[in-house]
Amino acid sequence: MSLGQPITAIGFWLATLLPFVYVPVFLTGMDSATRLGLFFVLVAINVVAFVIGHDYPGADSN
Repeated sequence: MSLGQPITAIGFWLATLLPFVYVPVFLTGMDSATRLGLFFVLVAINVVAFVIGHDYPGADSN
């Protein structure tokens, strides 16, 4: 087992589950620069996790 396999799995599952964290941010509103910044940080982390986890074997739809 190489080190890349667990990192790919973590990236895949983080990219899959992180959008659920957006819900509280939307419900509480983005009325300040801090909350808007938090939202953009979450999106950036989600993009990075998606790139890292896109080769995860469980993600194949074929």
